[in-house]
This record gives sequence, structure tokens and C-alpha cells, in this order.
Amino acid sequence: MIIVPIVMGTLFIGLPWLILHHVTKWKTAATLSNDDERMLSEMHDLARRLEERLDTVERLVAADNADWEPRRIDHEGENYTAENISRLERNR
Repeated sequence: MIIVPIVMGTLFIGLPWLILHHVTKWKTAATLSNDDERMLSEMHDLARRLEERLDTVERLVAADNADWEPRRIDHEGENYTAENISRLERNR
């Protein structure tokens, strides 16, 4: 007699609670914490500033040396050449 309520309670209360508990844990583990989002934002800002500095250095070197051709590839998939750098400067 006592086995039937235990089995029914396990099936209809215990098992769904166990499944929903683990689903909730998986969802919270898959999201970024506030610290992770802040660190990602800082890294993005740092990468943007470094890229701007590198662009400035490349423009200065290209202005001083006409034969210099950078090996870096820009966002559009083009190599930085003196013509591309001057075109980028005009577009700014």
C-alpha cells in the first residue's frame, strides 16, 4: 500500500523537479556573467584602440616610405597599400 504513493510521488513530483532543476542549471551555466560581459567589452574596446593605433602607424610609415607595402589585411579583405591607405584617409 505505501509503495504506490511513493512511486506516484517519485514519478509526478520528483522526476519533473529533477529534470527542471538540471535544465535551469544548464541554462545559467551557458550564459555570460556580468564580469564576463564587462571583460569582453573591455577586450573589444582594447582591440579597437589597438587597431586604430596600428592604422595610424601604417599611415605614417606609408607617408614616409612610398615603397613600403603593409602585409596586414583590412576588414574588407584588401591588403593595405599606399593607394588603399590614401583612399581610407579621404573617406574619414
